[in-house]
Amino acid sequence: MFTGLVEEVGTLRSVSTGGEMMVLNIAASAIMDDLKIGDSVSVNGVCLTATTLGENYFTVDVMPQTYRNSNLKELRPGSRMNLERAMAAGGRFGGHIVQGHVDGTAVIKSVKRDQNAVVYEIAPDRKSLFKYIIPKGSITIDGISLTVVKTTASSLVVSIIPHTLGETVLTYKRAGDSVNIECDVLGKYVDHLLHYGSAAQEEESDSSSGISRDFLAANGFV
Repeated sequence: MFTGLVEEVGTLRSVSTGGEMMVLNIAASAIMDDLKIGDSVSVNGVCLTATTLGENYFTVDVMPQTYRNSNLKELRPGSRMNLERAMAAGGRFGGHIVQGHVDGTAVIKSVKRDQNAVVYEIAPDRKSLFKYIIPKGSITIDGISLTVVKTTASSLVVSIIPHTLGETVLTYKRAGDSVNIECDVLGKYVDHLLHYGSAAQEEESDSSSGISRDFLAANGFV
């Protein structure tokens, strides 16, 4: 689990591919002090596993499922990427719950300055994700925990402070570039509970929990 607070911007040293699989060799420094083989690392918001370690670099494998559902396939040697180690037990929880399981990609529609902030309008690739995207709610963009300023019928808007812009790859992103997005997992759980068994997902649903739309409405959840 991650918090969406990017620790450093790494650089892709090399990439090897075969079909829809990849091995990324990533140069890093800040996260290397206690990184071990088998540790999880968020790479542009994608949870990957460190498979080898070297002096100021590590490698990760990208499997076909991840290749298809993220923008990692667009990376080339020299590409910069946001890096974050898994949250340590007892650490400060500065962002929100981030799993590193991206829901899809999105395209930056516009980048505009608003005094000391930079405002990004972003269009997700699937409209079905909008049920999880709400104003003042949390969203992860390329591994960065951000607050949704507002939504439209086809896009969402986030506002970036100078510190976040300077410490992440968003400073290099322009209109037309793609980003990985992960919606707040809490919304996904609520949606699943509301619709569990409603479309013959299971032959026999367990109703012993008593959780239903009426139950949630009566208790102020919907």
